[in-house]
Amino acid sequence: MRGKPKFTVNFYSELSGNEPVREWLKALSSEEKKIIGADIQIVQFSWPIGMPLVRSLGDGLWEVRSHLLNRIARIIFIIKEEKIILLNAFIKKTEQTPKEEINLARKRQRAIIEE
Repeated sequence: MRGKPKFTVNFYSELSGNEPVREWLKALSSEEKKIIGADIQIVQFSWPIGMPLVRSLGDGLWEVRSHLLNRIARIIFIIKEEKIILLNAFIKKTEQTPKEEINLARKRQRAIIEE
């Protein structure tokens, strides 16, 4: 990609310093990491972007939809002050994005807004 990115990419960090999305990514194969990294980079340089790569979950939550080799990954993020903040990530196993995954992302979103 050419030019300057519109956003920096940051990982949500818990009070303990743990970064759940970074930890989740470490468990993936190098090929899967490349696919997800490329998808996030597209968002970083080309925002605003819509389907099929990015979908709104409402109230400022968005999901990157990455198609891996034999499964589908989702990374839920927000945009705040020129930053993409990666809140939650998971392998999609059902048609709908699981409510518990969205609820966890919303909880993390609230923690960032209250900072």
